[in-house]
Amino acid sequence: MQPDLWTSFERQKILVSRETMEKLSIYDALLMKWQKAINLVSATTLDERFKRHFIDSAQLFYFIAEPQKTRMIDMGSGAGFPGLVLGIMGISDVHLIESDVRKATFLRQVSRETGIPVTVHDRRIEACKVENVDLFTARALAPLNDLLGHAHSLATPGHDFQCLFLKGDKAAEEIDKAKKQWNFNEETYQSLTEDTGKIIKINNLTKI
Repeated sequence: MQPDLWTSFERQKILVSRETMEKLSIYDALLMKWQKAINLVSATTLDERFKRHFIDSAQLFYFIAEPQKTRMIDMGSGAGFPGLVLGIMGISDVHLIESDVRKATFLRQVSRETGIPVTVHDRRIEACKVENVDLFTARALAPLNDLLGHAHSLATPGHDFQCLFLKGDKAAEEIDKAKKQWNFNEETYQSLTEDTGKIIKINNLTKI
């Protein structure tokens, strides 16, 4: 049996308030309820969902300098990881892009029941328009090269932004391929949740 959500966070030294943990617990309960009807996350990850989904998402919060001043887009948000977790933890202006209408409905339900005001866009990434985005995130969506293309097309010209992407053991290979089409500065960090997992932080993105 996995430890409870609070204990799971404490073990990874991710410290949040009791109010935040209550909202994350509401989120978790809704995830388990809705999972019975629609496939929000892989069924094989449910027993380890605190580590595999919640903590995996929450670790990104510590790479964001000014969360209360950050407008972010989570691309291909799915069940809300990492964007909805980051919104609950304190990012002030969160946009979740999820073209699956059922998943988008789930995201809005979590937003209502937790009292976290996020904007859900139930359309394809290419059809979205959000001005002055400071941060782009994505998890298990697409190769890095494609993620950078999405971020570049959504970005407001002249407005600085960064990207935080959760990747697996092919992170270095994806970076090498992306550098054939893009100029950027990257930093790679070890994930808290997987030995092969990486967090890629990208700044100064331009097209070659």
